[in-house]
Amino acid sequence: MLKKVGIAALGAGLVLSGMGWTAADAAKPEWAGQGKPEWAGKPDRAGKGEGKNKGKAENVIYMIPDGFSADYASNYRIYKGEEAVWDAHLKGMFTTYSANSAITDSAAAGTAMATGVKTNNGVVGLDAEGDELETILEASEKAGKSTGLVATSTITHATPASFVANVDSRNNETEIARQMADSGVDVILGGGKNNFLPASEGGNQDERNLIREAQDKGAAYVETREQLLDVDDLDVDEGDRLLGLFADDELAPELQRGETQQPSIAEMTEAAIDALEEDKDGFFLVVEGSQIDWAGHANDAAWAMSEAAAFEKAVEEAIEFAEEDGNTLVVVAGDHDTGGMTTGSNGSMELNADILQNVKATGDHMAAQLNEDRTNVAEVVKTYTGFDLSEQEISSVREADNAGLAINHVISDRANIGWTSTNHTGVDIPLYVFGPKADHFAGFHDNTDLPKLIAEAMKLDKE
Repeated sequence: MLKKVGIAALGAGLVLSGMGWTAADAAKPEWAGQGKPEWAGKPDRAGKGEGKNKGKAENVIYMIPDGFSADYASNYRIYKGEEAVWDAHLKGMFTTYSANSAITDSAAAGTAMATGVKTNNGVVGLDAEGDELETILEASEKAGKSTGLVATSTITHATPASFVANVDSRNNETEIARQMADSGVDVILGGGKNNFLPASEGGNQDERNLIREAQDKGAAYVETREQLLDVDDLDVDEGDRLLGLFADDELAPELQRGETQQPSIAEMTEAAIDALEEDKDGFFLVVEGSQIDWAGHANDAAWAMSEAAAFEKAVEEAIEFAEEDGNTLVVVAGDHDTGGMTTGSNGSMELNADILQNVKATGDHMAAQLNEDRTNVAEVVKTYTGFDLSEQEISSVREADNAGLAINHVISDRANIGWTSTNHTGVDIPLYVFGPKADHFAGFHDNTDLPKLIAEAMKLDKE
């Protein structure tokens, strides 16, 4: 059975010291090196209730809005002007700490959400002692299911990597790409083309052309939105695969995606479902809305809300399929909070998140349009926001060390949205679930509980 590190383990396994948290007793799974884990193991604090469908989940769509927390959900609801699609499916909350820190990074969080085991920040698919972990995606493959990964970052970024790779540094994306290419994943859609190409073709691999290798194995390869939408008649049950890499690095922010030939996250999700649903044994799909996190790091409220809106459309695709199918579990869970966004700021009781809909570019993009002495701040910001800046706001941008961050703070102040950090925070994260056994997710959990609850809904058996 998977070994769980939760609050009770702090006394025995984690020591709080002046240097931070250290893994005195690493979170090593009991089954490491011994084959498949006992995926059906039930977490200690599993919620009660059978849900509307008492049968098992044949398909799972695991959706991770990176950096998304309760305040993002609140601000997005106000930004949108009505409830989000996930609001009706709130089941609980969960903790996110890693094996060596009260505040996790995406690698440790992704590993916990994929394997049910805590690890150190920066580590992908290994426990705190360095032993390889099996993921629920890999266990699904062993159960005969097709699998897929979708992300708006490089597809080799920490969160999607956590479901298929085992590396001691999340930054080793070339090795992650090799492991991903050699895995059994049937559908891979996102950015990061350079991580799949050899140096001789402008990529980051020493010699291997992972795209050509995939094509040689019969995979359909696409690079544009139009090509993706034209994909038809893929049958993963017959061994067909789909690889889509739509940018050399990460995909464009949703605010500026219209200037590219890249698909939306909803379109990638729909394409992945269309391909994977052909498998009569079911499928396991991971979808990451990567750039909510990046917007949080930048304290860019408009970017964050636009990414949340794009992600919501992907969730709508998933739930629409699940409603029609009746055997699909949709789990929506951020991996951590980013930025410490607040719903309200500046001592005001007003909230104006809806004004963010007027913003047409990220703060970083606006900063890149400034001239050397920043005399065109007012002009640039008005072009992309419609706002007439005050002299104080103009001065704050002109005098700032980081013009993009300063622009974002001006915009956030107008919306009365605050920020407490440009990094992750350790707050608990909301959990939304729809489909078979959804009520079993009710309650307060740790991130390591999520794959166990999913596996229980799937009735994955140990060997």
